[in-house]
Order: sequence, then structure tokens, then C-alpha cells
Amino acid sequence: MATEDKNRATAAAILPLVGGAANVASIAHCMTRLRLGLHDRSLVDDEALKALPAVMGVVDDDTYQIVLGPGTVARVTPEFEQLVDEAREAAPAPGDAPAGTAAVTAVSAEELAAQGAAIKAQRKAKNATPFKLFLRKIANIFVPLIPALIGCGIIAGLNGLLVNLEWLPAVTPALAAMASGFMALIAVFVGYNTAKEFGGTPILGGAVAAIIVFPGVANIDAFGQTLSPGQGGVLGALGAAVLAVYVEKWCRRWVPEALDVLVTPTLTVLISGLVTIFGLMYVAGEVSSAIGTFADWLLSNGGAGAGFVLGGLFLPLVMLGLHQALIPIHTTLIEQQGYTVLLPILAMAGAGQVGAAVAVYFRLPRNESIRRTIKSALPAGLLGVGEPLIYGVSLPLGRPFITACFGGAFGAGFVGLFNQLGDTVGSTAIGPSGWALFPLLDGNHGLGSTIAIYAGGLLVGYVAGFVATYFFGFGKDLLAEFNVSQEPAPSTVAATGNVHPATPPAAPDGPDSDGTDPGASPAKAPAGV
Repeated sequence: MATEDKNRATAAAILPLVGGAANVASIAHCMTRLRLGLHDRSLVDDEALKALPAVMGVVDDDTYQIVLGPGTVARVTPEFEQLVDEAREAAPAPGDAPAGTAAVTAVSAEELAAQGAAIKAQRKAKNATPFKLFLRKIANIFVPLIPALIGCGIIAGLNGLLVNLEWLPAVTPALAAMASGFMALIAVFVGYNTAKEFGGTPILGGAVAAIIVFPGVANIDAFGQTLSPGQGGVLGALGAAVLAVYVEKWCRRWVPEALDVLVTPTLTVLISGLVTIFGLMYVAGEVSSAIGTFADWLLSNGGAGAGFVLGGLFLPLVMLGLHQALIPIHTTLIEQQGYTVLLPILAMAGAGQVGAAVAVYFRLPRNESIRRTIKSALPAGLLGVGEPLIYGVSLPLGRPFITACFGGAFGAGFVGLFNQLGDTVGSTAIGPSGWALFPLLDGNHGLGSTIAIYAGGLLVGYVAGFVATYFFGFGKDLLAEFNVSQEPAPSTVAATGNVHPATPPAAPDGPDSDGTDPGASPAKAPAGV
């Protein structure tokens, strides 16, 4: 089957299972997930969706999220949108869809996946705090920028390779322009998305943030120093756009309607712009510099220990939804230094998870259901998509989740040690992790050295996660409970026609774990699960 036909077939299989076109209110996607706004959640057939070969899991969050994986989701989404449009043209009235459009045949999920779903639901309830909702907004600002960061990052790496090899000298200036153009204006995109996320007019947020990168600010003095274009970076742009939203909302309340179209935009840009020039650019610049200095100091002086702690704690941070706070930090480091030194370290958490899953596979030789889940989810796990392994295997089992964290800690400690020895390993973009991060690696001692250190860290994470889980991840009770056949009874197969168990549920996130999906996903965060 051609790739395009395969993507359209996937979209066509998904559409009726979410209640049909009449039930779809909005369509979007992040790094790994098709995100749908739905009119009636009860029309969705979760189990049938999770049983589709292309679906890695589903998330019932503020939007209904179907995990398809990096690359696939970007191809399936346009096909899905086209199918929805075609269906609406044929039957445009939402009320025409009969109740119960989607099949709701009850299919029993395996016990382990049910436990993962329960954990996911508990986490979702705990995540609805004001602070975590704020972090989700921050993630939603940066996640749409990830594709451009990835594309420009890979081009930057290719350009660096050509420059070092002294190949194609006529082409490298053009590649440098392609790689650097987006980063030179990233503040504008951050301002636009910030205003949109906080309820203001997006273009006004972008207009205020554009002041930060305007070359003419070099003629302005503030706090006893001359400003420089780009000073404050993405943090300054974020603050400027948030201020613009509040100024705009204030103007909407007090400016007469007849004058609104003239006065409100003018006051918004004027007031927010003055505060940005004579305050935010300086303050945000100091904060950004402090972030870069601290990251360098931390890894230079305590690289192995710092890496061990960061890699070991990252999965729990993801579980708490606190990983989203790292997204603007990664972006700031990329803007300042050309790469973030934190992402390759945090990516080791995914390596520990893969090693733990392999150990579970060998420790439960009689549980065909769990072993089949692990085999289907491992390729995605190696590429940094960890939702199925975490919420379908390690977390419901309990101790393997902890031993996976130890695997990530050892892998991150390995990478951190080389940072401490002066061999910096960084990523030119956020979002990917695992093997998918190789094209985005950069460092201070050449690409070969950088790749070798990162690959070594992955290997250490795999081995440490496997060893810790194999020897310490199971007690006698756990083995007695799960090291038995979990195949469905013949009567269940006859009733449902579903021989294979459903794909385990995925974890909710802000952008897309995905780095990370902010959000990033608890297991696919913009910072490397």
C-alpha cells in the first residue's frame, strides 16, 4: 500500500471511532498526537481506537489525543481533516448524525492496561492545579515551534559538517541563513503564540515581541547600558506579550467602541513596548544569562552527579507535569549557545525505560500479552516515544518504573561526566529524544565525539535499566501474579473478534512528551523521554 493510501486508511479508520465528522469540533496535532475537540465524548470507542495498528495509545485530556508517533501524525492529520471536510459537505448539519454513531462494543482490556488507565486518570485529576495549568499554557506556546526548531537544527548540523569538511563552500552560507533565520526571529513567534494562548490578539503580541529583535534598539540606553538586538530573548518576548494581553484587555473595557479599532492597538503596542524597552529587555536578558551560566556551571562542576540526579528524577517530574517548565529553559539555551546541554542528559530517562521494558519481557516469559505489548512498543521507545511502555508496562507494575529511573540516572550520569571533563554534548532542538536525537546533536569537540558520548549514554541507560529491573524490579508476589498466560478466553475472542489486547493508554501532556509534547507528554516530553 502506498504511504499516502496508508495514511488515508488510518484517518478513515479513526474517524468513525471518534463519533464521525459531526462529533469533531477541532483538529490539531503536536509532535506525536492527533488532538481532537469533541462535542460528545461518549461517542468515542476507546478500545477500538487503541486496537488500530497505527495507534500507540489515547489520552482523554482537555482535548482527545490519539498517539500516532512522530512523522506519522503530521501525515495522517491532513488526511483526517480532508475526510472531515468531505463528510461535512455531504451532511453538514451536526444534528443529522444519529445518536450512537460510533460502535461501543465493550472489549475487555488486559489488567495491566486497566491499571495504567487508572493511574492516568488519577494523574489527570491531580494535574488540574493553577500552577500546572499555567505550565500547560507555557508548553502550548513553545510546542508549535518545535517542527521549525528541528528542521533548522538539522540544517545547522549539516552546515557545520560541510564547513568542517570544507565541502561545498558556495552552499554553506545559504544553509547558515536557513538555519539561523528562524532563531533570529523566534521572539516574534513566541510573542504571537503567547498572546494567542493568553486570550489576546496574536498579531499584537508578535508586534510587541518584535521590538526585542529590531536592530534599532542598539541606539537605546536602559539601566545604564546600551541595549542589544535580541536581548532578553524568548523570555523577554513571553513577558512582553503577556503584558500586551493585559493592556489590550484593559483597553477593551474602557475605550469606547467607536474608537476601539484605533486606540486599543495603539495603546497596547505603546505601553507594552515602552515597558519592554526600558524594563523587560534588561531584566529578561539578565535572567537568560543567568540560566546559561548556571547550566554551564552545573555540568562543569558536578556533571556526573548532576546528570545522575536529573536523569533519575525526570520521569517523576513528567508524572507531576513539572517537566513543562523546562521548555523555555531549553529554548533559551538554544538561542544563547546554539544548543541545549540539558536535553541529551534528560533523554537518558527514555533509555532507562527501554532497558526496563526489555527486562520485563524476559522476566515474564509466560505472559504473552505483556510481551506482545513490549515488542510492539519498543521501536517507538527507541525513538523516544515512551507512552506505551510507561503507562502500559512499567508504571502499573510499580517497581520496574523505579528501576527504569535508575537506568536513566546512570545513562545521564555518563553524559554528565563527559560534560564535566569538558566534552559538551547538546541538542540544537527540542522534541525528539532516543535515536531520533542523533541528527540534532552538537558539541564543542566535533560531531564524532558528541555522537559517541550520546550513544554511550544510551547504551549505559539500556544496560542499567535492564540490570536494575531484571534483578530488583520483581518480587515473588509480582512474578506469581503476572508471569502467567494472559491470553483471552475463547469465549471472549468469539464475542469480540479481538485476539490481541488493546494498546496500552498513553499519558496526558501539555506539548508533545514530546519535549519536550512541553505539552509534551509525560513520557514524550520536549526534554527527552
